[in-house]
Amino acid sequence: MKKTALVLEGGAMRGMYTAAVLDVLMDEGIEVDAIYATSAGVLFGVNYISGQRGRAIRYNKRFSRDKRYMGVHSLVTSGNVINKDFAFYEVPFTLDVFDDETYKKSEVKMVATVTNVHTGGVEYMEIESVLEQMEVLRAASAMPFVSQMVELDGQLYLDGGLSDSIPLKKCQADGYERIIVVETRPKGYRKKKSSALPAKLFYSKYPNLVETINNRYATYNDILQEIDDLDAKGEIVLVQPSKELHLGRIESNPDRLQEMYDLGVGDAKALLPRIKEFLSE
Repeated sequence: MKKTALVLEGGAMRGMYTAAVLDVLMDEGIEVDAIYATSAGVLFGVNYISGQRGRAIRYNKRFSRDKRYMGVHSLVTSGNVINKDFAFYEVPFTLDVFDDETYKKSEVKMVATVTNVHTGGVEYMEIESVLEQMEVLRAASAMPFVSQMVELDGQLYLDGGLSDSIPLKKCQADGYERIIVVETRPKGYRKKKSSALPAKLFYSKYPNLVETINNRYATYNDILQEIDDLDAKGEIVLVQPSKELHLGRIESNPDRLQEMYDLGVGDAKALLPRIKEFLSE
């Protein structure tokens, strides 16, 4: 029996696209054995495992304009553009409760990418309990320059997207053969090389991290091309935005979030025949 997995890209609030795709899969009763995810893909992907359809778009629209949730106020007062206490603790524990009991009972494996600040390399962490491992979720989504580093077992970490933007190769190496990749950029997108100076100045104490950040455009573009090639050959199924929506990484307009979500719903529904055929092979 072939093992099935989802591979989810990050992209901050572009992740509303991913959340929509996952909701469509839930509606259709499509199940997988594992999820390999980066950054926002982790934060929103866990709702698929807990069976909480619509939760990601619901709480993000509800709190997107709340200064306690994310934005400049949080960055200035806490050092994190996404507020640690409110977004990662008050929301999932109290205001829009995450169903950790259902999550823990599921046999679906969740693997999150994180970037080790000292080595600059990727590490993969399995999340067995979202509420008990919330710091792993924080580390997985701690965006550079606008987030404090997260300490786990004496090591410092940042967003896994820096070192492995789309963890397809790890998923393949672990033996998964039927893979659905969800990207949050439209077809043909490639990342441009940017100035190396900000990382050198901001993270001068961590030369390996600086190298990773400044080479990210190349490693990201390489995996995008590999995914395109595999999709063209029918060896994976790629779901990606059918058009460009210019959404801010920390988008506060709930209508814009809904627009991205609706795009994901439409694209996923259009691909359902192919997805079902692929998973039946």
